[in-house]
Amino acid sequence: MLRSALKQRNGRRTLSKKTTKPHEYAIRFLFGGLVTTATLIAKHEKLRKREAGYDGTRRGRAAAAADAAGTSLSALALLAFALIVWRLLPRSAPWVILPLAAASWASAAVLLRLLRRKL
Repeated sequence: MLRSALKQRNGRRTLSKKTTKPHEYAIRFLFGGLVTTATLIAKHEKLRKREAGYDGTRRGRAAAAADAAGTSLSALALLAFALIVWRLLPRSAPWVILPLAAASWASAAVLLRLLRRKL
């Protein structure tokens, strides 16, 4: 159907308006209206949330701060793991030291998290 609707005009192929059926215009009008309506609803919701103070900046900043604090505590816990591996691995078997270091990492992470909650 599309190939029959293509016409040669000035060396370019264009769609002929004469081959477009009324129901095709209705479908285009329907989908265009739906997309426009959805866009207006989304824009209205965004403006309403911004006016009410729910635009997400405050929540985003709080989430970023919590993420940074968690990363810092995880880095300190990883330091406990690194110190145990660095100091004890040359003297003992890895199958003994690595589980010990992993346990110290986990316990340091939990303790630092509990300490942060109390402060």
